[in-house]
Amino acid sequence: MTVFNQENVEDYYEIGDELGSGQFAVVRKCRKKSTGLEYAAKFIKKRRSKSSRRGVSKDDIEREVSILKEIKHPNVITLHDVFENKHEVILILELVAGGELFDFLAEKESLSEEEATEFLKQILDGVNYLHSKHIAHFDLKPENIMLLNRSMPHPRIKLIDFGLAHKIDFSNDFKNIFGTPEFVGQFANPVRPSLPSSLFICIPNQ
Repeated sequence: MTVFNQENVEDYYEIGDELGSGQFAVVRKCRKKSTGLEYAAKFIKKRRSKSSRRGVSKDDIEREVSILKEIKHPNVITLHDVFENKHEVILILELVAGGELFDFLAEKESLSEEEATEFLKQILDGVNYLHSKHIAHFDLKPENIMLLNRSMPHPRIKLIDFGLAHKIDFSNDFKNIFGTPEFVGQFANPVRPSLPSSLFICIPNQ
């Protein structure tokens, strides 16, 4: 079992306002004391025992960290550091402050063909990179497609949240279904994995 940095995260980072939360995680803005650079700190609640359903298992956290450490692409979020205490694992991540692509599009109401093409290209570039490393995200949905900075003339897409991501071994069957129910394709079948299928996960069932 991997042991992460056991030092107090607050010795190195000033923890700020909450940016978002999920069932077992809270994301807060933070600033590294030595450099003044800003990041996002994801506090993941650890499961206390194997029989408990509260929190995330250490194996699942280690899988997410392992995948994030392998990733380096302009359209995918970057992991900078990992801390651990008795109750939580804290991931220090790239700060993606531009909000959800979905909200940006809703405010803008319409896109030119050139703008739409550029956004789609960035999403596909990120997914293609993950697939080249045999990584399936398994939870691509509007909330997990973010903008690095929406004030830029050509905002950069960032794919986030690798809590359900898996490294696929094509020599073995993969008999699990992951994802948010309303965004899992109708074809989903827990047999042999197919990386291109994750492209459809962001399309709701009709």
